[in-house]
Amino acid sequence: MSETVQWMEDGTPYSPRFGDRYRSEAAYAMQQAEQVFLAGVGLPAAWAGQPQWRILETGFGFGLNFLATWHAWRGDAARSQLLHFVSTEAFPVSAGDLLRHAEQFPHLQAMARELAAQWWGLLPGVHRLRFDNGRVLLTLLVGDTQAMLRQQDMAVDSIYLDGFSPARNPQMWSLHTLKAVARCARRGTRLATWTIAAQVRKDLAQCGFQAHKVPGVPPKRDNLHATFDPAWEPRKAPLWALGAHAVKTADLAAPNLPTAAVIGAGIAGAACAHQLALRGWQVTMLDAAPHPAAGASALPAGIFAPHTSSDDSVLSRITRAGVRTTEQWARQLLQHGEDWEPTGALERRRLATPRDETAAHAEIAPDNTASRRTGAHERPPAWSADPALAQAAAAWSTPASADVLAAQGLPADEAALWHTHAGWLRPAALVQALLQAPGIRFVGQAQVAQVKASSDAATWAVQDAAGAELARAHLLIICAGPHSNAVLASMPEASAPQPLPLQSIRGQVSWARYGDGEVPAQHHPVNGHGSWVPFFKAPASASGAAEPAWVMGSSFERDVTQLPPSPADTARAHGDNWAKLQTLLPTASQVYAAPFAAAQTWAQVRCASVDRLPVVGPLPEDNNASDSNGTQDGRMPPWVCTAMGSRGLSWALLCAELLAARLHGEPLPVSNSLAKALSTDRIRPARADRSAQP
Repeated sequence: MSETVQWMEDGTPYSPRFGDRYRSEAAYAMQQAEQVFLAGVGLPAAWAGQPQWRILETGFGFGLNFLATWHAWRGDAARSQLLHFVSTEAFPVSAGDLLRHAEQFPHLQAMARELAAQWWGLLPGVHRLRFDNGRVLLTLLVGDTQAMLRQQDMAVDSIYLDGFSPARNPQMWSLHTLKAVARCARRGTRLATWTIAAQVRKDLAQCGFQAHKVPGVPPKRDNLHATFDPAWEPRKAPLWALGAHAVKTADLAAPNLPTAAVIGAGIAGAACAHQLALRGWQVTMLDAAPHPAAGASALPAGIFAPHTSSDDSVLSRITRAGVRTTEQWARQLLQHGEDWEPTGALERRRLATPRDETAAHAEIAPDNTASRRTGAHERPPAWSADPALAQAAAAWSTPASADVLAAQGLPADEAALWHTHAGWLRPAALVQALLQAPGIRFVGQAQVAQVKASSDAATWAVQDAAGAELARAHLLIICAGPHSNAVLASMPEASAPQPLPLQSIRGQVSWARYGDGEVPAQHHPVNGHGSWVPFFKAPASASGAAEPAWVMGSSFERDVTQLPPSPADTARAHGDNWAKLQTLLPTASQVYAAPFAAAQTWAQVRCASVDRLPVVGPLPEDNNASDSNGTQDGRMPPWVCTAMGSRGLSWALLCAELLAARLHGEPLPVSNSLAKALSTDRIRPARADRSAQP
């Protein structure tokens, strides 16, 4: 449940937990935000002309410091290209209280409404909220400040040391917490706070900050400013075995902007291109097809939805983070009801099968067949037992109501979940929208045959079979799905990364447009034994208008790459899809018997990793090939973003943002543990015979 807030007669909020007011009267609160914190760290002047500016705050509260900073950034013509605002909060208030607090500040109310719209499902952990077309990134670390800061890998430019007073909340101001704060500072990072407590000044000095009092904002006589400038050289264990990141801030600010070539114009490639373009890169998209989204991203429509497990596994946590990202970008880029719709989704737990990307997490029965892992597709018990978690968890997944089940002809006691933040989406529409960002150039019918290190020691040359140059770029990102290893194999032996342990998986769906008067009342997808999307808007047909349609699938044919499938394979997959729908919705499916018999089929090949999680990060030749900045002989190694399995709509946009954050040394959109679980650092394949590569 949200943190309890009591509102005083004068309109100021009060915390029963800490026995203290969040803020004083409105005028002073705004003065404190603007003069103590922004001006205290030299903003807005300090971020002028910078590619990015990173701020860390302890204690988000009602978000006034964030809103004031965002407002100042938005109004500054010389602002940084990106604004990162990272804030810790152990006890988030409700969205309603956020809005009530913002009523005192008319110039911030529109931004507060944007914040409140994303203020849901804040379970303990890391949550990335996105504003101003992805150029303002708020990373909420929900939990104890000290613990949460140790789960992030970042170096910030400014620090707002805020929170309830040291007397009321001593843990927030303890030496160990300040050490965690200092761990996020770089030499020269400026810190500001309203407290001048002697112990805080002493502990800041011990952590490497040079602190001094300054005139305060009345009625306070003094405030505190500090600069991180320790007498020692700060060191911390590197998070990434393969290098921290490969591009320097100075390179991004240079007159000649860096260039990138992204191979593969599906959803993963388009998302990576979009993230790089936001950061000032000139991006060339290469694909063998004549247009983007011609491979697995040409799926008529797909589902984005959370995954649940009793132990809240890595798969569950990364999917929640990905669904939040997908929904945020879809709201910004796509047309509601035409390209996507956040309808929610029903999941029948008893039917959930491990023959999708969760198979790697399944138990193996004595007969060597995979059985559903105990606890898979279940809500963590704490979500129901802990009142503090119940409200946030309910925003994600709850037991399906009797009304929802009855509408699908299912019994009231059916084991099923309702995922609130889920729905259908047309992948091709998302790909096209992502590629509209300035700085992206698409090159179709680009058959990559060879990737060579250019003679300038700074770029890669991508060539076709005739030796014609398709692109020359400082950075190469491979998003080619099942063809990723073929791209790696096209590199010279001296610089080629090791092949990735990927598995190709062919999937076939059945789909059709509705006739007049056939559109069902229930538009939300149903998951369990296959995935059923009873309604989406199919691209324009001969009539010239997008029409309502349905889609059911998908088959999961491991190590099968033949396209198009043989007539026998198509018939078998189509029959399996019909059988799955009958199992998924025994009653509701009966009206589709005739339409299914006349439906169209669609097939493509996707790929997954051995552990069924995405693969994101750099690919140097070996563990010792790169320097401390992740480069080889001054040239960036190739990077990869692939292995989305059948969850590309839930994962690809988050993975692209993770790649961009790591590449630029930004705060990560997920915790360290999740980032490492997706990283190329986890993969140590043995050197294979290159002649055997596809």
